[in-house]
Amino acid sequence: MLPPRRFLPSFSLLSAFEAAARTGSVTAAASELGLTQSAVSRQIAALEKQIGVVLFLRERQTIRLTIAGDSYAREVREALRRISNASLNLRANPSGGTLNLAILPFFGSRWLIPRMPRLLDQHPGMVVNLITRLEPFDFRFDTLDAALHFGAARWPGAVLTPLMDEDVIPACSPDFSARHDLRTAQDLLKAPLLHLNTRPDAWENWFRSQETEFEALHGMLFDQFVTMLEAASAGLGIALLPRFLIARELDEGRLVAAVAAAPLPTGRYFLACPPERASYPPLAAFRAWMLAEIADERLAPADGIGQ
Repeated sequence: MLPPRRFLPSFSLLSAFEAAARTGSVTAAASELGLTQSAVSRQIAALEKQIGVVLFLRERQTIRLTIAGDSYAREVREALRRISNASLNLRANPSGGTLNLAILPFFGSRWLIPRMPRLLDQHPGMVVNLITRLEPFDFRFDTLDAALHFGAARWPGAVLTPLMDEDVIPACSPDFSARHDLRTAQDLLKAPLLHLNTRPDAWENWFRSQETEFEALHGMLFDQFVTMLEAASAGLGIALLPRFLIARELDEGRLVAAVAAAPLPTGRYFLACPPERASYPPLAAFRAWMLAEIADERLAPADGIGQ
């Protein structure tokens, strides 16, 4: 239920306030909105009267947000952004069916996007908007319907659907492997190792799984898998990479397994969503399609890479 009308200022009042707060000028706000300065000033005054709070300090020909005004401006700006996004989504797909999905960049670009034509062929009215997010967020304060999540089955306030498991292998370029004469896990300790900052213990866990003693592990640091993959392909070092996401490089020979070792399980991918969106038709269709794609891959003949 909406709050009482007196707590719901009109869009014109909020737009005038937001523009003045963002630009720090009634003149600039008036120019942006196509109004006169006096009209913007009257709208801000009407807003202050309606909510009973002073939003700006007036100093000669300048304005400055009060502490309360600054906090209110942030909230109003976000609300206007969400309304704008909703309008753009509706215009792009008047019949409905828009899914706003947060993706992990490497998984999204390597696994999801190449398969999405099949999703849209099955659901021609659907529009899927993709936004990159690396960490869990609070769905209550965002416009996203769902998110792809990797790691432990923990996301406060969200329902998690298990998708697939991940394992990693140490991979490098063929030339790098030959140069460093890599044969055993011990040999990797003498070569440059590439690290992902969101998985700081990855190499430690891998060496422990190989029962190989090590001291401090140093090397280049990356913030995304895709840049670390390119560095490994260019011969800068050895990277621990998800096996099913580097099939292209392995097939083309740009990467090889650095040593013969069993893949190391690292975690699971999930589809996360707030409980109230779980039955939202575009999300339900996306979830069913994704689970079907994963099931089909598990039934497909092995290609030497593994899934």
